[in-house]
Amino acid sequence: MSNPASTGLFINGQRETGQDVRVGNVTAALAVANIVKTSLGPVGLDKMLVDDIGDVLITNDGATILKSLEVEHPAARVLVDLANLQDQEVGDGTTSVVIIASELLRRGNDLVKNGIHPTTIISGYRTALKAAVSYIKKEMVVNVSTLGDEHLINAAKTSMSSKIIGKESDFFSKLAVDAVKSVKMNATAADVAGYDAMGSSRSAEAAVVVPNGKQRFKYPLSAIHILKAHGKSSMDSHLIGGGFAINAMRAAQGMPTFVESSEGNTVKIAMLDMNLQRHRMGMGVQVIVKDPAEIERIKKREMDITRERIRKIIDAGANVVLTTKGVDDLCMKYFVEAGIICARRCNREDLKRLAKATGGRVVTTMADMEGNETFDPDCLGGCDSVREVRIGDGEMLYVYGCKGHGASTIVLRGANEYMLDEMDRALHDSLCVVKRMLESNTLVPGGGAAEAALSVYLDDYANTIESREQMVIQEYADALLVIPKTLAVNAAKDASELVAKLRSIHAKGQHSEDEVDAALKFMGLNLIDGTIRDNLVAGVVEPAISKIKSLRFATEAAITILRIDDRITLNDSKGPA
Repeated sequence: MSNPASTGLFINGQRETGQDVRVGNVTAALAVANIVKTSLGPVGLDKMLVDDIGDVLITNDGATILKSLEVEHPAARVLVDLANLQDQEVGDGTTSVVIIASELLRRGNDLVKNGIHPTTIISGYRTALKAAVSYIKKEMVVNVSTLGDEHLINAAKTSMSSKIIGKESDFFSKLAVDAVKSVKMNATAADVAGYDAMGSSRSAEAAVVVPNGKQRFKYPLSAIHILKAHGKSSMDSHLIGGGFAINAMRAAQGMPTFVESSEGNTVKIAMLDMNLQRHRMGMGVQVIVKDPAEIERIKKREMDITRERIRKIIDAGANVVLTTKGVDDLCMKYFVEAGIICARRCNREDLKRLAKATGGRVVTTMADMEGNETFDPDCLGGCDSVREVRIGDGEMLYVYGCKGHGASTIVLRGANEYMLDEMDRALHDSLCVVKRMLESNTLVPGGGAAEAALSVYLDDYANTIESREQMVIQEYADALLVIPKTLAVNAAKDASELVAKLRSIHAKGQHSEDEVDAALKFMGLNLIDGTIRDNLVAGVVEPAISKIKSLRFATEAAITILRIDDRITLNDSKGPA
């Protein structure tokens, strides 16, 4: 007779199966979604998060809220990862993707209770997703071959409408668009393949690198540096186009406050990741001195070694020296005498970004292959001028006219740390939206227009399905209405009436043969007045990729959780097995 323990009948832990697991998973997912639900839309509310040491975070960014929560339930953690994924891939739409996923889960669980097998639900969700993405690309997407600033500014405004800078969206949207455009670079074939894989319209001519001799571009957000400084109004924030600001000041008062290019010679910047301090003998080295004069000669030689090292940097043509480590008084003396700006304790990441912007390299050591100390002039970055500017309580170094791959710095001003952090998060979302629109050249109307149109279309599509999946697709269609409903509830409007009107208008547009009615597919919610309007004309738009990605991610997350029918929680093993 076989040993019962070896057959796996006795598990060192707890086991939940069937409907109990699904109910637990769905309840946990809904609890997470309910946390962020009230922060959706232009009139969404903020959340205050206080950690274990009393630090306060005030935000309404879905990804930031969920990242700050220490979620223990494994199914709820899937939604937290989902929000992070949406944030990394698109940069915006993190709240809506979590809300859609939780609604799909809730409806899927109800279908299981009504006797529909989970495999049928999963298959139906996949069919509905395929039909929805196909409809968005065919009907909802507006291809903008040469995107004007107006469309980009509207997309940035839509993104920041729910954030702290929503009231000044005219100012900040222009700032975001200018910043992204300032870091334009030629895209490679691999970049373009990536854009297409991320969901830009396949039918668009722009999906090929050079369809008619036209070059595609990329906009690396890593080249945009955001610097936060206390003081003044948020409206005093500004963009240094083609320039860079670094949060550092001159190491000594005797150094010049600015350096400018002269007679066609650019200002050269040396970026170092090493100490500029008086040379000292290594640890463990013992020197036996019989003549006291030898001590003075050793000290003099140490000073000479330091002087030679500084001289090599100066002879290479450096006008500005920035280092991540310390600079002692002896080195400072040489820099002051040479009329060079030197700053110490700079942030290493900022220096790497500045090196890319100015076409230079961060130098970690001056030793060459032969063991001698040299400084390669090719490591120097180039710019038009460097100036020390007083911002708020301290000074910053502004680098103008960078000669590298393009860089920009946005200097944010605000009353306090919480406000600056939230402005930074809001601006990051807007920068991501503008980048995605410029790279994919496609947009869709916002304000619940796409969800309402998809809901009506999928309802009709479900009637063409002859299997049990028909019920699942109808539930998927109804689940998408959670976005316009939540938007209306958060705006203190009558959600039932508004969503009913919206569905009615979209049904008329999709079933009518009249060309005038075809434009009704762009109708969405006006949450300020509580009416229905054409959101494409009103300028409430977002990148098509954001909508497509959020549907794909939400559906996959819901399917992942619905597939689970068994949960085994193992106990901590005590003693030898």
